[in-house]
Amino acid sequence: MEPIAVSACPDGEWLIVHQCKTCFVVHINRIAGDDSERELLGLAVRPLKLSPFPI
Repeated sequence: MEPIAVSACPDGEWLIVHQCKTCFVVHINRIAGDDSERELLGLAVRPLKLSPFPI
């Protein structure tokens, strides 16, 4: 499983979106207290970093 994105719920809770590298199934899990904040923010800004047009 590889983390591919994060999602935020209306109540403020964050979720990590994972995708299996072999079968490409997508799963969503709640973040844990020991998850790296830096990695979560990196996933959150990934769409800006990979933008198809200049920002």
